[in-house]
Amino acid sequence: QVQLVESGGGLVQAGGSLRLACAASGRTFNRFAVGWFRQAPGKEREFLAVINWSGGSTDYADAVKGRFTISRDNAKNTVFLQMNSLKPEDTAVYYCAAVYTGGYYTQRSGYDYWGQGTQVTVSS
Repeated sequence: QVQLVESGGGLVQAGGSLRLACAASGRTFNRFAVGWFRQAPGKEREFLAVINWSGGSTDYADAVKGRFTISRDNAKNTVFLQMNSLKPEDTAVYYCAAVYTGGYYTQRSGYDYWGQGTQVTVSS
């Protein structure tokens, strides 16, 4: 089992930045790929970014490419999502998810463990 806890959400003005963290406990985290997703009210949960177990491979959704950066510190069992140039349409609950794999997934269905989410609100 892996437990995931997101932090770092909050209220920010458009154009601002936030850094989300996903802290893991339980099994050895450095063999898990970790993804970030978000869900806005009335919308489906959407993929944002993923990083493989070593940090050597990443992938991003087009909506956030160039603005968001995913990284990880396996010594601290933590994955980060740096979000820059935030827009009001980035407002959502942000979730991290993990799966034990040598590769990674961009589909929500590929993940076995999920955090509870952290709210990000971007004001115009």
